[in-house]
Amino acid sequence: MPLLSVSDLNVRYGHIQGTQSVSLDVEPGQTVALIGANGAGKSSTLKAILGLVRWQSGSIRLQDRDLRGLAPHDILRAGIGFSPEGRRVFAQLSVMENLRVGGYSRSAAQVQARIEQMFTYFPRLKERHRQDAGSLSGGEQQMLAIGRALMSFPKLFLLDEPSLGLAPIIVDRIGEILQEIQQAEGLAIMLAEQNATWALSIAHRGVILEMGRDVDAGDSATLRASPKIRSAYLGL
Repeated sequence: MPLLSVSDLNVRYGHIQGTQSVSLDVEPGQTVALIGANGAGKSSTLKAILGLVRWQSGSIRLQDRDLRGLAPHDILRAGIGFSPEGRRVFAQLSVMENLRVGGYSRSAAQVQARIEQMFTYFPRLKERHRQDAGSLSGGEQQMLAIGRALMSFPKLFLLDEPSLGLAPIIVDRIGEILQEIQQAEGLAIMLAEQNATWALSIAHRGVILEMGRDVDAGDSATLRASPKIRSAYLGL
C-alpha cells in the first residue's frame, strides 16, 4: 500500500483551475519530485494534501486514512510534516524556540531529544541556537524550516520550493541533508520544485505538472534521459 495516494485531484480557486485530475503515489521511504513551472499546480497539490485548500473532487489518502475534511493540524498529527515556500521561520524567536514550536504536539522529553537529533543533522543550528531566526542566512533559515517540520516525527515530509533563493552550493548541501535524514529515519519525501535538475538528482521518482495536469511521470533516471524532459525542464 502506498504511504500517500492522490487520485483524480481537482482543485479550483473560483474560476481558476489549480489542479486537473492529478494522480500520484508516494511509497514509504521514497522521494518524489513534483516538477513544473510557476502555476503548474505543484503548490495546489501540496496545499490540498495539507488541508489548506478544499478540493472539488478526487481523493487523498495517507495509508488507509481518508484526508478529506480533516483540519490541517489533524493532518499534521496524522504524520505529515511541511516546510513552506519562503521558509517562513518565526523571525523574532530563537532557533531553539522555533524548533520547540515544531514539536508542540510532543512531550517535553520527546521535544528535547528531537532537538538534539536536529542538531546532529544541522550542526550550524546548534552553533546559532540562541540567535533570532530572522538573523540567520537564507540557507540557515531553510535548515531551520526543515528541522522545525521534522520535530513532529512525520512519516511524510512535504517541501515547497526548498531551493528558492539559495546559492547552488547551499542547494546541494540541502539535498545531501535530506538524503541523510531519509536514510536515517526512513521517511518519505515529496518536494515541489522548479529546479528540476536538482530535484531529480535527489528523488527516486518525478511527476511532471503542466497547467494543473500530470503530463508525465517515472523514475528519475528515465526522466533525466528523456529528450523531451531534458529540453523542456532541464535546459539541456
